[in-house]
Amino acid sequence: MRKNRQPIEIFSMSFLDVVSCGFGAIILLLVISKVSEPRVIQEVQEDLSGMAARLEEELNEIKGERVSLTMALRAKQGRLTEIKRDLSQLNDDLRKIQGEFSADQTEGKAQSLIEKKLQEARQELSMEMQRLLRGYQRPENAAIGGVPVDSEYIIFVIDTSGSMRQYAWPLVRKKMKEILEIYPRAKGIQVLNDMGDYMFSQYAGRWIPDTPARRRAVLARLNSWAPFSNSSPEEGIMSAIQRFYANDKRISLYVFGDDFSRGTIQSLVDAVVARNKGRSIKDRRVRIHTVGFPVMFRVQGGNANVARFAALMRKLAEENNGSFVGLNSLR
Repeated sequence: MRKNRQPIEIFSMSFLDVVSCGFGAIILLLVISKVSEPRVIQEVQEDLSGMAARLEEELNEIKGERVSLTMALRAKQGRLTEIKRDLSQLNDDLRKIQGEFSADQTEGKAQSLIEKKLQEARQELSMEMQRLLRGYQRPENAAIGGVPVDSEYIIFVIDTSGSMRQYAWPLVRKKMKEILEIYPRAKGIQVLNDMGDYMFSQYAGRWIPDTPARRRAVLARLNSWAPFSNSSPEEGIMSAIQRFYANDKRISLYVFGDDFSRGTIQSLVDAVVARNKGRSIKDRRVRIHTVGFPVMFRVQGGNANVARFAALMRKLAEENNGSFVGLNSLR
């Protein structure tokens, strides 16, 4: 026999209490979240603002570093440009030196070939010519035009004053060329002005090799060479003798000038003789030849200086086994 069960009430009071509490909790959570949301948003905004400020500061630092690096780069580029320019100049100088060296080598080979040909020609002399030449010896003091040319080294001391440059320079070039021609081959040459300044600073204090190219360079440089001058040959003569005098060398020193405006004749002669040592005048290792140019005759009141110059040059030539030549014209 079935028992009658009582029906179950789904929506009982207990169930409604639970549901009410759940809805209340949800509502409470919503209220709490709505209350805290502005503060969270503010904190997030503050964090983002601080991060933006830091990033902006770092950006400014990076920009400053970029400016510094750009300036440093430009400085390096400028230095690199200077180095390239210096390197280009050094390359040009090297090519010039190599060209001169090549020219010297070519001239040396040509000279050797000429000497070889001359030697062969000598060997082909007939017996009669050898007989005629037998016993002949060129005198040690052989001279051309009265000027001994037995020296192995040549020095020119040239007055570069305004008067010489203005009136006598074409004749100076001519006489210098003529003197070089009477020495077909020397061991060394040198050119100074009356102040003791060298024509070629790279050869200061040492001999210029005597080659045709060097001789052409000397004559070409003479065209525009115009260092300061005090119209007194004293400094140039003393500088040349003090630097180049040697017991094992025979030297001819040629003085070109027109004026002796300062100093005393005898003191300069004594100083030169003391430095240009020798047992006698003929034994002095440096012959001093002088060429006087009649420039001061064109200058009012210059006769006295002409007379002083001529007296000095005659005495120097006499005491140092040389010759004095006084020109009577500038043509």
